[in-house]
Amino acid sequence: QVQLVESGGGTVQAGGSLRLSCAASGRAFSRYAMGWFRQAPGKEREFVAASSWSGGATYYVDSVLGRFTISRDNAKNTVYLQMNSLKPEDTAVYYCAADLNYSGRDEEDFGSWGQGTQVTVSS
Repeated sequence: QVQLVESGGGTVQAGGSLRLSCAASGRAFSRYAMGWFRQAPGKEREFVAASSWSGGATYYVDSVLGRFTISRDNAKNTVYLQMNSLKPEDTAVYYCAADLNYSGRDEEDFGSWGQGTQVTVSS
């Protein structure tokens, strides 16, 4: 397994941008599919984006298409989530997740999780 630590959260006005980072420690980061999830107050955690081990395939929930971009730097053991045109409904705790095989968008498809970073978008 890998250990994951998110950073980059904060408060931003609607229309603004943030870039989240997730630093991984452990072995063979480059073999892991990586994902981002979020959980808003009073709601279940939901899938946001995922990247294959190489970054060659990426996946997004419809609500962030065209606004968010997932990328990774395997040399730095880091995955990023660039978030543009932020909306108040993007407010949530954002979690990084990892698994050796990308098999879906459910929480159960990812075996390693970070502690989360808060993103607040004000209107």
